[in-house]
Amino acid sequence: MATDWEAMRQGLRTPNTQRLQRLAAISDLMDSLHGALSGVRTCPECKVTAHLGNDSRQVCPYCGAFYNSSAHGTSVPSTAALQSSGLPDIVSGLGNYVNRFGNFIFHDRAPQRRRGSMDSNFSPAVAHVDSNASLVQAHRRRQQVRNLIEKEGRKEERTSSDSEANTETPTHRVNNSNSDPDTASFPPINSGRLTATSSRSIPGLRGQGQSRPGSVRARVARSAERAVSSTSSLRDKDVLRPNYPALTIKRETFLEEVKKASETKQYGDMKKFYFETFESYANICATFKRNPDLDGAQSDDHGLKTELMYSVNDSIREMPSVVHKSFLKGVINSMLQENPSLFSKDKVRALFIILQNPVFLTQSSYTVLAHVLRSIIELENGDHQLLVCWFRTLEVARFRFIVSFITQFLTVRQFPPLDRSLPPLNKSRWWIPTATRVLAILYASNSAAQPPLISYTEFYNDALDHLDLIQEYRSWQMPGRFDTFSYCQYPFMLSIVAKRHILTKDAEQQMILTARRSLVAKVSRHQPPQIDIFFLNINVRRNHLVEDSLNEITAKKMDLKKKLKVTFEGEPGLDMGGLTKEWFILLIKQIFKPENKMFVYHPSKRLYWFSLGQQGNQRHYNLIGVLMGIAVYNSIILDIHFPSICYKKLLSPPVVPTMQAVPVGIASNPTLDDFREIMPEVSHGLSELLKYEGDVEEDMCLTFQVSLEEYGEPRTFNLKENGEKISVTNENRQEFVSLYLDWILNTAIYEQFQAFYLGFHTVCASNALIMLRPEEVEMLVCGSPTIDLDELRKVTEYDGYSRDSPTIK
Repeated sequence: MATDWEAMRQGLRTPNTQRLQRLAAISDLMDSLHGALSGVRTCPECKVTAHLGNDSRQVCPYCGAFYNSSAHGTSVPSTAALQSSGLPDIVSGLGNYVNRFGNFIFHDRAPQRRRGSMDSNFSPAVAHVDSNASLVQAHRRRQQVRNLIEKEGRKEERTSSDSEANTETPTHRVNNSNSDPDTASFPPINSGRLTATSSRSIPGLRGQGQSRPGSVRARVARSAERAVSSTSSLRDKDVLRPNYPALTIKRETFLEEVKKASETKQYGDMKKFYFETFESYANICATFKRNPDLDGAQSDDHGLKTELMYSVNDSIREMPSVVHKSFLKGVINSMLQENPSLFSKDKVRALFIILQNPVFLTQSSYTVLAHVLRSIIELENGDHQLLVCWFRTLEVARFRFIVSFITQFLTVRQFPPLDRSLPPLNKSRWWIPTATRVLAILYASNSAAQPPLISYTEFYNDALDHLDLIQEYRSWQMPGRFDTFSYCQYPFMLSIVAKRHILTKDAEQQMILTARRSLVAKVSRHQPPQIDIFFLNINVRRNHLVEDSLNEITAKKMDLKKKLKVTFEGEPGLDMGGLTKEWFILLIKQIFKPENKMFVYHPSKRLYWFSLGQQGNQRHYNLIGVLMGIAVYNSIILDIHFPSICYKKLLSPPVVPTMQAVPVGIASNPTLDDFREIMPEVSHGLSELLKYEGDVEEDMCLTFQVSLEEYGEPRTFNLKENGEKISVTNENRQEFVSLYLDWILNTAIYEQFQAFYLGFHTVCASNALIMLRPEEVEMLVCGSPTIDLDELRKVTEYDGYSRDSPTIK
């Protein structure tokens, strides 16, 4: 009998059982490596894998759940460590094995062959395996079953004579209770026999009272072991695992079918393919996912067959409209599904694929496109962040195409055609905010990419320049109306022309209010009003231009938002714009003289930066800021060239804080790219320092000091306390570069730039400034850095010449 039990134990050690043991050993190993692999983590809730820091108490940026559940007093799931390592998902793999082991225990339907699968025993009706199930715990339960079998074996040996004499097998009792099979407990093994828990639990059950040979008992014991493994991972879940159809197709095969259909002009197979592929989210994911059974997603990898996805979407462009209609019908069916059974994040993948299809370029598909966009907006915030990450993985041409046809869709809805081909506006008004919010996701994705995929100007919608922008601005400013949509909420869509118009009209409104207050004050004091109260009158002497201008601006600070009017003393004349322009040119030339030591000119980039030695009067820096603000308000272009980071600092923050203790004009986390625009040679040296593979301390002999030369005078500054005594090493060189950049761009010029910042916002304090990017502020101050000759030709008027004259050419 002992030999029979030994044979039974050996029979339990099937290849799949041995594989489970190896997986359990791998789980123990990965648990020990959890700390070293914590930089990449998978959220146990939303299943998104992302690159994070080493903080043990981190929150998932996609759903808000804690990666380390021990922060709330619970055990840390080993799945996070396994998935974060980038190795195969052990738990998911175990789930496939477990369900194959115990499939016949939990499901009374026969196993079905899955097309395209190597496993003929795979059943589509397997139960979902909890990703938090511990492999170690499952391994221990299997070990308990083995120990129980060995104990019963020793009992069997002691009663072998009685057992061999007994040729009649006891009747197997069948329990037909309605207990949950997923949570059913298995009875103990008595005298080498198992008690069945359900009449459907064991296939091939021949009825009660039949004898069971040794091979049958071995299968029953193996089934019990497999069932324990399966129940340990289910964790009281009764949700079925998603069942995706086997829609496997290779890109080469698909392209051959497309070529064949194009040659024969028979598109019946293509109609069927596009309809069946896109008629459900499950079909889409089964076709395009690299691993259809993958649960969850990674922030930097959408897990799709990129080349196949591109080919399927590109091929439909040249097909007839009947194929386009089949695609649209399939998309409609997929969106009409209620609560489809999908793996985590597969709906996001499906919408990501659908949105790239060029069929939506045609106006006839706009109704379907509107619902696709609404489905995207209705996703959770974490899914939107996934789309932000995935969109920036697209090719530039494809990303630009999506932006262009959504922009066109929005324009057509805002300015509908006369043929009434679109639904009435009162039934489709929601199209505009929906499309705008999807564009906001694309804009966020483009801004997060380094470098950006496309220029921010490609998000401009020039058609919106013809709207009543002031009404849009007022709707945006209206308090208590947070549910009101306004294009000013999404300023990335408004062109620089529209923003300049809004800023100008807002300035004019403030000028009128200021002039009205002056008029009321005059009347209240019984003083006769004069025309000059409606203007900012600047009277200066040419020989004392800077001092007079500073005194005039200080004395008339309350009138800075009035229309500017300049008068030179002793020079009678009427200012029609020429005197104002001359005043700006002469004043800037005087302030930026090298002998004033306020700004340093960098000839390599032909721009100015603030003096690091804090030379010059703070009032002069404030005057420069006021001049820039007045120029913007009066639509005057100045010949001032600052680096781009200067305008970033001007918008940090875009509205002056009410508390004086709050720092202003601070560039957060400046980079070498920001610094390269000012000092390209020094920036290159710092970049080489970070790349240097030798011993930095021995070879470069650097300390935490900055040595610069301004106006022929060398200057040395400490980056930190006792910086001259701290050597730069391979370990602290990153800190050295960060302190170097922060010192030059922020710390050393803080007082000067603070005065400059406050001077600019004294004039331009407006909510309209929030809508501007730093590049757009620079364009308002200095004009466009490039000249578009084609646009110039369109507005050129020829006097005595023509466009084709030899002189003009």
